[in-house]
Amino acid sequence: MTEAPEWRRSRWKRMQAAAIAAVGTPLVEALGGTYRWREAGTQHLEQVTREGRQAILALWHGRILSATLYFRDRGVVAMTSENFDGEWVARLMQRFGYRAARGSTSRGGARALAQLRRQMGEGNPAAFTVDGPRGPARVAQPGAAWLSSATGNPIIPFHIEASSFWTVHSWDAHQVPKPGSTLAIAIGRPIEVPARATNDDIEAGRVVIERALVALEEQAKGMLR
Repeated sequence: MTEAPEWRRSRWKRMQAAAIAAVGTPLVEALGGTYRWREAGTQHLEQVTREGRQAILALWHGRILSATLYFRDRGVVAMTSENFDGEWVARLMQRFGYRAARGSTSRGGARALAQLRRQMGEGNPAAFTVDGPRGPARVAQPGAAWLSSATGNPIIPFHIEASSFWTVHSWDAHQVPKPGSTLAIAIGRPIEVPARATNDDIEAGRVVIERALVALEEQAKGMLR
C-alpha cells in the first residue's frame, strides 16, 4: 500500500487546500466571465466525437488556468500531482466539472495512468499537461503518447494565448490572462500512437506532440495580431 504524502497527514494542510479552492473558484469564475475567445481547429475535436472516441487533450503546464475555463463541464479527467499544490488544483478543477487522476512522473504516475485509461473506457476525455508537474518547461513527457497507445484514442494538442496577461514567477511561467482579455485557442490535428507501441513509437509520439504545441503557440499568437 502506497504511503500517503506527508502533507496529507496534516489536518491544517488539508484545510488550507480546501480553503484555497473555495476562495479561488469564484475569483476564477468572475475573471473568466470577462474574457473573449477566438477559436481555431475546433473541427478536430468534433471529428473525434463523431468517431465515438475520446480526446486526450495535451497542453503546456503554463496554460492550466485558461484551459480549465475553456474545457469546463465536459467531464474531462486530468492528472494532477500528489503534492500540496496538486491537491488544491484538483479541488478547484473539480468545481469546474473535472475529475482528477492523482499522480505524476515523480510519484504515483503508473496508478494515475491506469485510472485515466479506465475512465476513458467509461467515456471520459482526458487532459495532460505534458511538461508537468515540475518540468522542464515545454519538454513533453511520454505519458500522453502511452495513454493514446493504451486506449486507442487520439491526442489533441492545443495552445492558448491571451492578449494581456500576468506571468507568474514559477518554473512554467504560468500565464494569467488579465480581466477583459481576448484569448485565442489553437487546436491541432489528432495525433495517433499505434496500439502495443514500442518505446520508439512512444518517443516518436512524444516528439510529434512537442512540435505540434510549438507550432500551435505561434498560431495562437498570430490570432491575436
